[in-house]
Amino acid sequence: MIDLKACPLWLYRLLPFLRWWPNVTPQTFKADTIAALTGALIVLPQAVAFATIAGLPPEYGLYAAMVPAIVAALWGSSWHLVSGPTTAISIVVFASISPLAEPGSPQFIGLVLTLTLLAGLIQLAMGLARLGMLVNFISHSVIIGFTAGAAILIAASQIKNFFGLEMPRGAHFHEVLIQFGSHVADIQPWVLTVGAVTLTTGILAKRYLPKLPYMIVAMVVGGAVAAVLNAQFGSEATGIRTVGALVASFPPLSRPDFSFAAIQQTLFPATIIAILALTEAVAIARSVATKSDQRIDSNQEFVGQGLSNIAGSLCSGYAASGSFNRSGVN
Repeated sequence: MIDLKACPLWLYRLLPFLRWWPNVTPQTFKADTIAALTGALIVLPQAVAFATIAGLPPEYGLYAAMVPAIVAALWGSSWHLVSGPTTAISIVVFASISPLAEPGSPQFIGLVLTLTLLAGLIQLAMGLARLGMLVNFISHSVIIGFTAGAAILIAASQIKNFFGLEMPRGAHFHEVLIQFGSHVADIQPWVLTVGAVTLTTGILAKRYLPKLPYMIVAMVVGGAVAAVLNAQFGSEATGIRTVGALVASFPPLSRPDFSFAAIQQTLFPATIIAILALTEAVAIARSVATKSDQRIDSNQEFVGQGLSNIAGSLCSGYAASGSFNRSGVN
């Protein structure tokens, strides 16, 4: 049996998970398994929602929650950080690529994969160049402001789904408001009912049932209301559309668009996403590490996040980062 503690330094740098692998015991493995099952339940509705926000088919959110999570865990620095699709990254992906291609189209998906690959390469290069300290110079106010702006854009992009309206995707914020005003008379009352019930349930569950994953509670209640309404009146009358059956398969291999035009179009947003995702991941890793007294190596975290996005882009996933609520389960 190989003594992992006697491995040379270069092997630890190449395979950093060898440092903590000897600490895995039957007890810790059992705890990790429980945390993994809980995290899987949490990420299921999140991944579908985030993929929709990003303008991608629902299964791409699930793919982004699989391969990147494994690679980031093995090559990152944090013991507890869970990577995958996030709100902020999803909205930036949508905002960056929707002006270039129709959301959900093969061209859109190809550009998103290219964007993800470039973001991963940039992150990996920053980690290898030992630039992890750069996250210390990004103000917390900047992150808060960006997150708030992303939340507003997310809300605007989901207006048509919340009210059951037929509106073009990819419109600018002010155009969405104008289109909504001109379509108020077309609001679907049953669709609005399901949206309002789901939103209210999520808010109340988060406030009064803190031990339960509020997203799952909201999804179950909202789904039940939608099922009852469709059974009672029919989907044609209610206007309530379901996601449908998801593709039941492992993440298929994918090929990003390597054309010069695609790289030129996605290089700048890839740089923004790379920096934002790294800041988000390191901040969450440090926050969670305060409870375990672990020291986070920002450079190694950069490498882990970069490799995870490179692998994700080749396995039908889109840009991933650290998730606070899924990491908190650990």
